[in-house]
Amino acid sequence: MSRFMLNRLIVAGGVLGALIVSPPTASLRAQSPAAATSVVSDAEVLGAQRLFNAWLEGQILYRHLPGIAVGVVADQELIWATGFGFADTEKKTPMTPQTKFRMASHSKLFTATAIMQLREQGKLRLDDPVSKYLPWFQVKTAESEDPPITIEELLTHSSGLPREAGDHWTTLEFPTTEQLRAIMAERQAPFSPGVRWKYSNLAFSVAGQVIEAVSGQKWADYVQQHIYQPLGMTSSSVDQDASGLAVGYNRLMPDGTRGVNRFVDARGMAAATGITSTVEDMARFVSAQFRKGRMGGRQILSTGSLREMHRVRMLENNWTQGNAIGFAVRRERDKVYVSHGGSYPGYQTNTLLQLDGKVGVIVLTNADDSNAGAIATQLMNTVGEAVAKAAAPAAETTEWVGEIVRFVEEGGRVVRMFVGDGFVERVR
Repeated sequence: MSRFMLNRLIVAGGVLGALIVSPPTASLRAQSPAAATSVVSDAEVLGAQRLFNAWLEGQILYRHLPGIAVGVVADQELIWATGFGFADTEKKTPMTPQTKFRMASHSKLFTATAIMQLREQGKLRLDDPVSKYLPWFQVKTAESEDPPITIEELLTHSSGLPREAGDHWTTLEFPTTEQLRAIMAERQAPFSPGVRWKYSNLAFSVAGQVIEAVSGQKWADYVQQHIYQPLGMTSSSVDQDASGLAVGYNRLMPDGTRGVNRFVDARGMAAATGITSTVEDMARFVSAQFRKGRMGGRQILSTGSLREMHRVRMLENNWTQGNAIGFAVRRERDKVYVSHGGSYPGYQTNTLLQLDGKVGVIVLTNADDSNAGAIATQLMNTVGEAVAKAAAPAAETTEWVGEIVRFVEEGGRVVRMFVGDGFVERVR
C-alpha cells in the first residue's frame, strides 16, 4: 500500500468507523467501578483506541477482510469491546462483541484448565502416565526405551506425538472418539517424550479423554458445568451450529471473492479444537486468569494452579518462546506474554495476556487469512499498553525533608552538621 493510500485510510477512519464499528458493550461486573470508569475515560486509552481503529479499518479495506471483533480486559473489567465489518457479508449483519466464533485451539486452554481442576481435587497427577487412565493408549514409540507419556507432556506439547490424527483438516471429517482410539496404536511418535516441543492436536484430544475417564462426564458436559457456568459464559458451547455464529470465510481469491465454509463438527477432537465463544465470554475467561484465592465458584482454579499454568515448561528449539500448561509463552524485551491462537475452517482467533499488567486482548475473526495473532499484538501494543498504564496503581512517593549538611574542622577533627534537626555528628 502506498503512503498516500495509507494516509487516505487513516484520514477516512472516522467516517469508515461510523459505518462498520459497533458500539462498545457494557463492561463485565465491576469490582472497582470508579477505577474502571477512570480507565475507560483516560485520554491516552481513548487516543489508543482511535489509533487502533484507524489501523484496523485500513487493514480491512486493503485486505478485504469480512469482520473482526475485539476486546480489551483490565483485571476484572472488559474495558473496551467492539466489532468491525460483518458477521455475514451477504446479509450485512454487523460484527459485534456478542457474535459467536469457532475458537479452534483456544479449546486447549479449557482442556488444560479441566485437568488442573481434577488435579486440585486429588483425582490425578500431572506426572501420571496417560495409560493409567486410558489403558487403550498405546503408540509406537520413537525409541524402544522411551518412558510412558505423561499427562503433563500432553498439555505442554512435549509428548512427541504426531500433530494430527489423520487428514481431517483436508476432508473436514474429524474422527469420532471411537475412531481416535482405534487409530492410536497405528500412530508412530516422531520424538521421544520430553525431548522437544512439537505442537499436537492429537495430544490434546487424548487429554480430553483423560478428563472423561477421571470425571465420568463427557468433555463438553464437564466444560459446561465446571468452567462455562461458574464464569457466566452463557454464549459459549462445544460443537454446536449455534444461532449467532459468524459466517466463516475462506481466503481471498485473486478475483476478490471468498468462499463460505460449512459448519464442521470436531467430534472426537473437540478438546483440541471444538469450542465456540464470543469476545464477552472470553473476557470472563481472561479475567479468571488474574484472580487470586482458593478454587471455588468464579475462582475456577487456585492461585497456585494458575501460576503453574502460566509458567513456561517446554521451550521451542530456538529458545525464543515455549509452552506452559495449555498456554503459549513468549518474552519480548522486559515483558512476558501468555497466549493462545486458533485456526478453524473460516475462523482465526487470538487471545494475548500480559500477566504483570493484568491486561488481556481478544481478537476473533471470520476469515482464514486474517492473521489474528498480528492484530492481537497491535491491539496489545496500542490499547492494551494504554489500559495497563491507566490501570496501574499510583506509585508510592516518599516526601523528602531537605537538610543542609556542612563539614567543618573542629580541633583537628571533621564534624558533619545536619542543619535542621540540630544533630551534630563528629567524624574522625
